[in-house]
Amino acid sequence: MVSSSNRRDIALAACLILLSSVHARAGGIFVTGHDPDFHAFQGGNLLGAQHIIQDGLKFVTNNNVGSVLLVTDLTDPGGGYSDPRKGLTAAGITFDVADNGSAGGSVKDLHTVNFSSYSAVVVASDFGGWLRQAELDILTARSSDIFNYLNGGGGLVAFAESGPPLPGLLTHGAFGYLPFLITGAQKNQSEVGNTVTPFGSSLGLTNTDVNGNASHNIFTRSGGLNVVDNDSSGQILSLAFFGPLGPGGPSGAVPEPSSVILLATGMAGLLGYGWTKRPKGS
Repeated sequence: MVSSSNRRDIALAACLILLSSVHARAGGIFVTGHDPDFHAFQGGNLLGAQHIIQDGLKFVTNNNVGSVLLVTDLTDPGGGYSDPRKGLTAAGITFDVADNGSAGGSVKDLHTVNFSSYSAVVVASDFGGWLRQAELDILTARSSDIFNYLNGGGGLVAFAESGPPLPGLLTHGAFGYLPFLITGAQKNQSEVGNTVTPFGSSLGLTNTDVNGNASHNIFTRSGGLNVVDNDSSGQILSLAFFGPLGPGGPSGAVPEPSSVILLATGMAGLLGYGWTKRPKGS
C-alpha cells in the first residue's frame, strides 16, 4: 500500500525530473560587442577573432557544432565593412545564409526559415558586418520562435549591434529578439586592456583573443547571463548562457517554486485518485 505522503513524493520527483529534462534539452546563447565576423577575415588579430567565433559556437552547441545558419544582409555597404561570410569561412565554419528574402536562390528567407534545421544560428554584426534593419526586424518579430528554438536545444551566437551614431547599419532595436538585452550601449573602441572572466576562460578564450581588434557595443547589465569578458573600464563586452530562456532572461522560462509545488500537488491528486479507484488486491 502506497501512503499519501509517498504519492506526493513520487509526484514531486516526477516534476523535478521533468524540469531537469527541460534544462537538458535547452541550448545556449553567446552575445558579444565584438565583431569577429569582420576581424576574422581582416584586422589586427585574425586568430583572436576566429577563436571568438569558434568558441562561441562550441559553447552554444555543447561542443557539437553541426549545421549553422548565418543571418545577414547581402548588399555590400562599401568601405569599412566586410562580408561576414568571409569571417565565418576564415574560422573554418560551413553554413547556410538567410536574409530578408531579397537575395533568393540558395539564400534562405529569414521570414520562413526553420531554425530547428540548424544546430546554431549566427547573427552577423551591423559594423563591420552587413546586418541591416530588415533582418533585425524579422528576428525581433520571430522572437518567440527563437526562444522555442533555444529551449528545444538550438544555439544562438550574435555579434555586435551598434547602430547610429556609429557607422552601424541598424537604426534602432539592437538585440530586440532578446528583450532582456535591450540595455546594450554603443561603443567604438580599440581592444586594449580587455580581460576574460573565469567563465570566459572556461569557454577556451584568453585575453589575447579579446584584444587587438575593435568592439562596438557593451552591455550595461548581464540580464542573468554569465559575463565572458570586460573592456578596460570593466564594462561587459560578451555574455553567454546555457539553459532555458524566456523574454525576461534565464528566469523567464523556469517555473517558479510555487508553480512546481502546484503541479506536484495536482499530480499527487491524480495519482491518489488512480490508486483509490483500483479494486482491492490489485
